[in-house]
Amino acid sequence: MVAKIALQGATFAFDKLYSYTIPAEFDVNVGCRVLVPFGRGNTKKQGMVFEICDEPCDNLKPIIKVLDKEPVLTNECVEMCKYMQENIFCTYYDAVNAMLPIGITHKLIDFYSANEQFASSLLSDEELLVYEFLQKKGETAQKDIIDKLGVSEELLDRMLKSEALIKNSDSYQKMGDATQKWVRLHENYDAVKLTQRQKEIVDLLKDIETASVKEIRYFTGVSLSVIETLIKKEVLITFEKQVFRKPYKVDNTVNTSEITLTDEQNDAFCGLLEDYNAKDGKVALLYGVTGSGKTQVFLKLVDKVAGDGKGVIVMVPEIALTPQMINIFTSRYGNKIAVFHSAMSQGQRMDEWKRIKNGDALIAIGTRSAIFAPFKDLGLIIIDEEQEHTYKSEKTPRFHTRSLAKFRTALGGGLLCLASATPSIETFTNAKAGKYSLYTIKNRYGNAVLPDVHIVDMKKEILNGNSSCFSNALFEELELTLKNKKQAIILLNRRGHNTYISCPDCGYVATCPNCSLSMTYHSANKRLLCHYCGHSVAVTNKCPECGKEHLKFLGLGTQKAVEELNALFPDARVLRLDADSTLSRDSHANYLNSFANGEYDILLGTQMVAKGLDFPNVTLVGVLGADGGLQGEDFRGDEKTFSLLTQVVGRAGRGENSGKAIIQTTNPESSVIELAKNQDYDSFYNDEILSRKLFIYPPYCDMAVICVQSIFKEQAQNTINGIFGKIREMINNEYSDIKLIILGPAPSTIAKINNRYRYRMIIKCKNNKRFREMLKSAIDINLKNDISVSVDINPETVL
Repeated sequence: MVAKIALQGATFAFDKLYSYTIPAEFDVNVGCRVLVPFGRGNTKKQGMVFEICDEPCDNLKPIIKVLDKEPVLTNECVEMCKYMQENIFCTYYDAVNAMLPIGITHKLIDFYSANEQFASSLLSDEELLVYEFLQKKGETAQKDIIDKLGVSEELLDRMLKSEALIKNSDSYQKMGDATQKWVRLHENYDAVKLTQRQKEIVDLLKDIETASVKEIRYFTGVSLSVIETLIKKEVLITFEKQVFRKPYKVDNTVNTSEITLTDEQNDAFCGLLEDYNAKDGKVALLYGVTGSGKTQVFLKLVDKVAGDGKGVIVMVPEIALTPQMINIFTSRYGNKIAVFHSAMSQGQRMDEWKRIKNGDALIAIGTRSAIFAPFKDLGLIIIDEEQEHTYKSEKTPRFHTRSLAKFRTALGGGLLCLASATPSIETFTNAKAGKYSLYTIKNRYGNAVLPDVHIVDMKKEILNGNSSCFSNALFEELELTLKNKKQAIILLNRRGHNTYISCPDCGYVATCPNCSLSMTYHSANKRLLCHYCGHSVAVTNKCPECGKEHLKFLGLGTQKAVEELNALFPDARVLRLDADSTLSRDSHANYLNSFANGEYDILLGTQMVAKGLDFPNVTLVGVLGADGGLQGEDFRGDEKTFSLLTQVVGRAGRGENSGKAIIQTTNPESSVIELAKNQDYDSFYNDEILSRKLFIYPPYCDMAVICVQSIFKEQAQNTINGIFGKIREMINNEYSDIKLIILGPAPSTIAKINNRYRYRMIIKCKNNKRFREMLKSAIDINLKNDISVSVDINPETVL
């Protein structure tokens, strides 16, 4: 038998399935990891088995070692890896690494031993030190040799080439399982005379057979020394049992009461249930206004799917939304849920992955990475706030969660439910065309009504002498809200204190030396910080160019807004929620729980406060700098701004009390802001789709962005020009059937990040197999070590 294996570390140009023979003594399955020899030197490489077939195996090398007793990837996940490699310009192992938790991955470790046949008299003093150390210690890991002797890796390589040393490599899992000490009775336990306290332990284990040491101490009250004595007397036998590191607390009281739906909700549920029962990989859009009770529809649908014993994936766009969704689902399904998001520890992520793979959890909740939950029988995927850009990965592999979800449900016959009050233009177009089922909820749940929204022209505020970032209207509403013991949410989608620092005398702007961007002032540490590469410097009042001490701190960030709030309302309890204030693990959950419990009066933050949060006591929403997203060259700018404003306005008035929203802008005439004020998605869609058609943007085309990066500007420019020339030549010859619109090549919007120059080319195309074949050929060029080329299909933002 022959195994088709993808190799770890293979570059894009050499990424394919390599054939190896399977020795008779090995039990190898698709989805298992193996060690194989590669190249002339038979270097050990880790690989993933993608196929097993019966074919001629002359001159093929054999597999060296099988790393997994059972497959770590299901057949569905293996097929998804193939799909990703084919469609999104990543390697097989890029896809594998995205699917497996870091803790379960294996790393190759090099070991060295002394070659006893080598004449040690030929060695230098430093080499002899290493040689004699290994003669005494035996085979030793490279890291241990370097740490203990202080020698270099180059010295070991030199001794290896001279055959003074022998190298061997082996694979080890990066993280072990968490275990707990358990005990059971020895078969001859009654042959030993016991004290009264010892008898209590024996009597307990007669009833329950096995127990952890912690449980025995809890139920009997004995000390650890009593248990250790029984182990020494061979009355008890110890063993290790795996325990799962859970990232959340489970409420033991599970609410399984029947969910009551409104007529609109029930119509949507019945339609979704029919799509699920069809078992043919349908896609549906649940389109409902903010606060319409889409989550209740989810829960009733999950009841059915989980009741059938099938897996469910529920995804949210932000880590901030995960705690609230976890609370909703654990209160109904208890231990049946598992959680996936980037703020969890490696051990927690590995254990949650295992719980799903073992069948201990039926429902996966999380952000983008939850799409890889290893269910063997997946019945339902729900993507809440499906329009959000966070569902698109900006790093290799550059997948869109929605595309992978469609692939998984089509492959397994499950249902994909997309949900939003402001669907993406592409999704709504597919729904209107009948490609997706469409279910609409037009009214808020219960007695709640949409908030009363007002637009404030900040230019008039400045003319009237108000230099604060809070308009008079917002100030008055905040004052009234605090007086009525209610809560408010304020959105400002810029973190930091000031967005930039400038000198009015010479025009100097503090920019990052590594990036083509201005630096942001952070008052918490009194430093300027680059939000792209992390470079920071201490702030000085003296201009480094002209020497004058007239530097101006300009622009508005969340830190400055909080300072102004504290000055305006000294008795108010203000909570700031942004990327800087939520660096520690579980900080999102802790802050949001504190706000939900009434420990804060005002929640001010970036876009993480705008979506999906449900606080019944919030009656006021304020938006600062509402028009920020309308500027720039991003063709999705209007869509993102409309969605953000609609979502944040929808946080107000979700309980018994009516809500109000104040949108502050310097562009009150904007149709986007006016439509967001009226929560009128249909009219916005009608305007936006005409613009997309006129300028040929998705959904009327696909887009592929080729980006070249290098520390040398000229090399990056020459490489992108070379790729462009190759594409032009191919579409004039063997690929003349492909129609393209190419923008560029040109410097990227952000021309330099972390000392790497960036050039891009935007291709408007039809993303089919023929186009990808042509593009793969175009980028298959010899690259120097410092040059990188990436391809992003249908990116959310073109920077």
